[in-house]
Amino acid sequence: MSPIGVSARRGAPGDTDADTRIVGLFEGDSPDDPALKELVDSGEAKSGFKKLAVTHVDGKRVVVVGLGKRDELDGEKARGAAAAAAGRASELGAHSLSWAAPAPDFAGPIVEGTLLKLYKFDRFKSKKDDESDSDNGVTSLEVSSPDTDLDDAVAESRVRAEATNRTRELQNLPSNVATPEFLAARAREIADAHDTLEFESFGRDAIESMGMGAFASVAQGTYAEPQLIVLRYSGAGAKGPHLGLVGKAVTFDTGGISIKPAGKMHEMKFDMSGGAAVLEAMGAIAELGVPAQVTAVVPATENMPSGRSVKPGDIVTAMNGKTIEVNNTDAEGRLILADGLCYAVDQGAERLVDIATLTGAIVIALGSTYCGLFSNDDNWFGQVDAACSATGELGWRMPLHPEYFELTKGTYADLQNSSEQRKASSAYAAEFLRQFVDDRPWVHMDIAGTAWATGRTYAGNGATGFGTRTFIELAESLGR
Repeated sequence: MSPIGVSARRGAPGDTDADTRIVGLFEGDSPDDPALKELVDSGEAKSGFKKLAVTHVDGKRVVVVGLGKRDELDGEKARGAAAAAAGRASELGAHSLSWAAPAPDFAGPIVEGTLLKLYKFDRFKSKKDDESDSDNGVTSLEVSSPDTDLDDAVAESRVRAEATNRTRELQNLPSNVATPEFLAARAREIADAHDTLEFESFGRDAIESMGMGAFASVAQGTYAEPQLIVLRYSGAGAKGPHLGLVGKAVTFDTGGISIKPAGKMHEMKFDMSGGAAVLEAMGAIAELGVPAQVTAVVPATENMPSGRSVKPGDIVTAMNGKTIEVNNTDAEGRLILADGLCYAVDQGAERLVDIATLTGAIVIALGSTYCGLFSNDDNWFGQVDAACSATGELGWRMPLHPEYFELTKGTYADLQNSSEQRKASSAYAAEFLRQFVDDRPWVHMDIAGTAWATGRTYAGNGATGFGTRTFIELAESLGR
């Protein structure tokens, strides 16, 4: 993952050393520059959203990108337009980009859309995609404004986008590389880079000794050492409630004894996407010096079939003493999150968010446009939802209900991790998790449809890093 230099400049758009300028065109606009005006008047450059045209002015390439109606442009559309323009510029061999910000509020989204679009994962290719050309891709991005200082907005958005791309890097790694111990090592690396972060990790014996029978049951089938990864952040002048972030990190999910079909099982390396988002968000929160207190908990394990695997019908006991019938070993995410949430509560977290690629049912319900949001507290939901909306990582509230809770009750134990009735599966899973939050304000994010292969302009068809920027925004909102 090659870094791209990002900067802000105050001055006229044309006064740049970049080899490629990017100019946004609103509906009804007529550019002052004669060459650009001619491009618009000829109909080659269009104001329709993400429509692209290319020309040259004073020896520099200019990419014109349609922004649609001025009053309809928002942060997410700005990200999409920036991604479209960056993709075209990259195809044309651009090395340096200069964006004329259409308004100061859009400088940050332009940075995010550009950096997210230009990310690529090719570390395992013996011949890189651009190796046959002299072009080594875009290496710098500048955002300019004639009369506004954009330094802070541009710098913060760079941190957010780079953190998201680091999440994507973890997601894209194969499971023989990104093991639980690999994730723990990455968490230690993040902590070592910031004095405000503390790192701990616990292996199999410690997990069992802490009474995390639900987590331990999933991990017992794998020979890879599981890890309970913990990062603690305390920013200077910390404000607001103690935030607990819990991320599912099943580094490969076969389904265990309730084994999955072979088709697309290779995608189950992405079952650690929630944990990856939590870890890299913590690094960005520390880098930005957010005045908040945050504890991140990432239970990490493989879910493998073996002679020692948990079996359907087994009963296990979670950290809070609740007993669980494991009726389906492929409903493992809720088991490791149960103990992760208990641990976050034990550490004093006053507000909780968990994030997980949890249910295929959420993909049926919401596709790849929204993640599912479930909450036991309207005010806390509102804060998390606002963070999702601000970053373009959209969430849609799904219901909790006593009837769904009834489905989670076990025949031989307090709870069952899967019901034979097979209805409201995503809500069922959320009600199950609700039993481990000690009635503290909590939001569950089901990202099974948004973690990878969404096709969104700036995310493409691989890992998206979904949730990373939401958590950064959420921590900042608590510290304001």
